[in-house]
Amino acid sequence: MGRGADAVHQFVGGQPALAHAVSGGMDPVRRGLVWILRPCKGRGASLTRAVHGLGMAALLLCTPAEPAARAQPPPAVPCGEGRTFQNPLLEGTLADPMVLAYQGTFYLYATGEVDGDRGTRVYTSTNLVDWTRGPVVFRPGRPHVWAPDVWRDPRSGRFYLYWTVSETVGVAVSDAPVGPFREVASWFPRAIDAHLFRDDDGRLYLYFVQLPDFRIMVQRMASPTEPEGPPVELLRPESDWETRAGRVTEGPWMLKHQGRYYLLYSGSGANTPDYAVGYAVAERPTGPFRRAPHNPIVRRGEGVYGPGHGCALQDHAGQW
Repeated sequence: MGRGADAVHQFVGGQPALAHAVSGGMDPVRRGLVWILRPCKGRGASLTRAVHGLGMAALLLCTPAEPAARAQPPPAVPCGEGRTFQNPLLEGTLADPMVLAYQGTFYLYATGEVDGDRGTRVYTSTNLVDWTRGPVVFRPGRPHVWAPDVWRDPRSGRFYLYWTVSETVGVAVSDAPVGPFREVASWFPRAIDAHLFRDDDGRLYLYFVQLPDFRIMVQRMASPTEPEGPPVELLRPESDWETRAGRVTEGPWMLKHQGRYYLLYSGSGANTPDYAVGYAVAERPTGPFRRAPHNPIVRRGEGVYGPGHGCALQDHAGQW
């Protein structure tokens, strides 16, 4: 899925949409979308949280790893206009964090930390700040296990983990968010960054990236494990910011807001400072999507390089 630099910041903002990744004087989310941004796969990373006083949107941003790891997180540091930030949330070789909220607990899944990148571990929290290391929930016995995306089916109550393993996308299932997850299907060779979206009418859509040309695709799903019909291309790398370091559009994440569909995605090379986040808008989950004219909306700034790969999170109170 996504990649970026070597650490992660979490922002909480008031009005939706769009932040610039900077260190020190961090800008908040300015308009009305809500996000979590993730660092690169397979690279050292730590998680950092920043909180805005207006308290609406949550963000995790990648930042470069510090030269020396800290034994304990430092206290929250004022950041102007009621904002604070705190480093780190988690240290280690973690990347691509995805957070699921369920029954008063947040579950974080990420790339790395299991024999390199050969499995997925879960972390739990009740406040998005203090995290407890949990068990390994998915170990397929193959390398390059990237960017887990966990979704709970409200009908069956089961949990589905959409995975990338050695550039193939598939799904595993469990009765609990702490696993273990069992493989049940795989599709789309030469593909990465799977993300499942359930629309208000109950229809399911799987977004993913088709290699080698990094096209963002959408696949209608008859069920959480069964594709229906052929996939449809939504975006390919064409804009200047998507092609500054390689030609990349990846890390799709779908968010519906006031009846419109917002596709968050990352552009340019994941291992470069130019990796950034933009979005596109459509009236339907299958497009056509129109790129936002002010993309990228999260990009490198002072001390922050290559932020990428978005994930939207709604908390237990219904806030984004």
